[in-house]
Order: sequence, then C-alpha cells, then structure tokens
Amino acid sequence: MAGNQKRFCILANIIIIILCITAVIPFLLLVSSSITEEAIINQSGYSFIPKKVDFAAYKYLFMASESIIKAYGMTIAVTLTGTAANVFLTMSMGYLLSKKDLVGRNFISFFVFFTMLFSGGMVPSYIIWSQVMKVSNTILGLICPNLMLNAFNIILMRTYFSTNIPQEINEAAEMDSCSQVDILFRIAVPLSKPMIATVGLFSALAYWNDWINGLYYLTRKKELYTIQNVLNSMASSVQFLKDNVNTSIGLQFSKGIPTLGVRMAIAVIAVIPVLIIYPFFQKFFIRGIVIGGVKG
Repeated sequence: MAGNQKRFCILANIIIIILCITAVIPFLLLVSSSITEEAIINQSGYSFIPKKVDFAAYKYLFMASESIIKAYGMTIAVTLTGTAANVFLTMSMGYLLSKKDLVGRNFISFFVFFTMLFSGGMVPSYIIWSQVMKVSNTILGLICPNLMLNAFNIILMRTYFSTNIPQEINEAAEMDSCSQVDILFRIAVPLSKPMIATVGLFSALAYWNDWINGLYYLTRKKELYTIQNVLNSMASSVQFLKDNVNTSIGLQFSKGIPTLGVRMAIAVIAVIPVLIIYPFFQKFFIRGIVIGGVKG
C-alpha cells in the first residue's frame, strides 16, 4: 500500500512539473523573441535562444514611453478601482447568501448561478451599458461592464462564509446588539483574508488583462486606453507607434521598425507587474482556493 502511494506521489509530481514547464515555455519564448533581431525572426522564425540579441524593440518602446506610461497609469487606476469595487460587492453578496434565514436565499442563489450558464449575450449587454447606463467613452466603461461582479467569486465567498465562520460567533455578536454590517466588517472580513485575497487576485487579473471593454466602449476617447488596448492597437497596426514616438529620434528607426519584436516586448511589459505581485498573494490564493473549494 505504501509502495503504491509513493508511486502515485512520484507520478503526480512528474505531471505537475510537466504542467509547470508547459506554462513557463510560452513566456520564455515571448522574452526571447522580444530581444531577437527582426531579420532573424523573419528568416528563421521564433526560437527559445536568440541567435542574435537585439534590444531595438525596447528602444522603440522607450521613444513611445509617454503613451506607454499613460496606458500603464490608466491600467493601474482601472485595476485598483475595479478590484476594490468587485471585492466589496462580492463580499457583501456572499455574506448575505451565507445567511440561512435570508428571505428568498435559494432563489437569489439560483439566479446568481444561472448567470454562469447564460448571460443574455453580448448585444443586449452592450445596449444596456452604452445606451441605458451611458458608460461609453468614460472610465466607467472599463470598470463596470462584465467585470465588476462575478458569479463564481460570489459562490466562493458564500461557501467560505458558510463553512469557515462559526455560527456561534455571529449569534454572540447579534446578542451584543451588533448589526449585520458590524458583523461583516468586524468579524467576517478579518477571518476571511485568504478568500478575500483570492477574489481580489481573480478580479485584478481580469481587469489587468481586459481589452474587450476598451474595444467596445472606448470608440472616441483613445486617451483612456489601458496597456492591453495599446497592445491590441500595436498588434493590429504599427502605425500607432509611429504616431507616438519622439520624431527627432524616431527618424533613426523609421526605415526598419521591429514590428514583431515590438509586439513581443509590449506583451512582456504588460505581464511583468503580474509576475512581480503574484508571489506576495500566492499563500492567500492557495489557502483560499483550498478552503473555499473543498469544504461545503
């Protein structure tokens, strides 16, 4: 029996290592391609080891640094604001649905779950947000549609509150005349840091990587573009870079724009903040997923 368990552990570790390598390989190829000379990419294609190192793509981005920095600032603002709103709404909704005496609890829970299966489609959603809510060409168009509330996160938070917050603590707080708001923020929230961090990470990644909202709702105000929208613009047309470089320096590169390298370099720049931040949330993320998913 012990031998079978040991073989299973070895096999599981091998599979996990293979999956980890598979996840890292695309990023390594991305970094390698961003520092490979454009002519080499055109001739030989992409490779994990650059045949000739060239930082022309990053130099070109440096000349467009004003637009890149502005897009980064907009992305950070949208991510922080959207994540804070998402966590607050998810936390509040999850806490309410965890209350067994809530009137209509089962119906509301079914309604939330149903939105995971059927959302009504993109066209009705676009009409509501653009014509009724009037969020087009505003920063709200990047924050509100599709991302501010997520049914999966609500279910995770509800499960955590239901299975990890002792009912006796809530009853004792109610006997001390604490309101539900006090119980939520003074008792439930401090005990739910792992799940809050998990939901926050999910939300932050969704906002950071989102470009759909900018594509749909920013039809005139390009200055509100996030880094992902800038990346998408560059991928579809390098003319975007030409319009945003310092012309006094940009003439040096006007004859040979590293289009492929630029796209890869922008992708690297866009993903680096996520790689830096994730290790600080990893402990809470894993703990929140395990506790919220296994129990209940």
